[in-house]
Amino acid sequence: MTPALTESTPPPTSAGKGRPTPKRKEAEAANKRPLVAPATKKANRERAKAQRDIEYRAMQTGDERNMPAKDRGPVRRYIRDSVDSRWNLGEFFLPMAVIFLVIQFALAKTGLAVFAILALYVYIIASVFDAWLMWRGMKKRLVAKFGIEQLPRGAAMYAVLRAFQIRPSRMPKPQVKHGQRPA
Repeated sequence: MTPALTESTPPPTSAGKGRPTPKRKEAEAANKRPLVAPATKKANRERAKAQRDIEYRAMQTGDERNMPAKDRGPVRRYIRDSVDSRWNLGEFFLPMAVIFLVIQFALAKTGLAVFAILALYVYIIASVFDAWLMWRGMKKRLVAKFGIEQLPRGAAMYAVLRAFQIRPSRMPKPQVKHGQRPA
């Protein structure tokens, strides 16, 4: 049991922090100091820029050793080459959207603009269906070629997003021509 407190024993007190609370001015000044030394920060920035330049050149030339990790490997190369070898409806999506937009503005006063919007929606649905068919066939070829049951994570999205990019703006640059089968 706990002994009863008597007048001779003072109540237990918690120990303080042993220093005075800093003034607001001092606390704010402490927060303003950089966490990283400026020289280190500049060196890191220059190193990162040099690495990005190397990766960009690799993506222009197709050099797999220096590409970013998301684009490296034989499976990713096969996916890129498969997408680049076929004509996709998705690669014409942006130009077609602009055309349908111009048609919509031209027909705005006649009331026929609805048909331009509907045609754009039909094109979007056809592009998505084309991308689905492309992935279905590519998945079978990937399993047959590489003998893998579980494809790498994000492989389908990698292929579909590449199919929806305009061919000249694709990175890494296409290494095969339309109609040329990937190796």
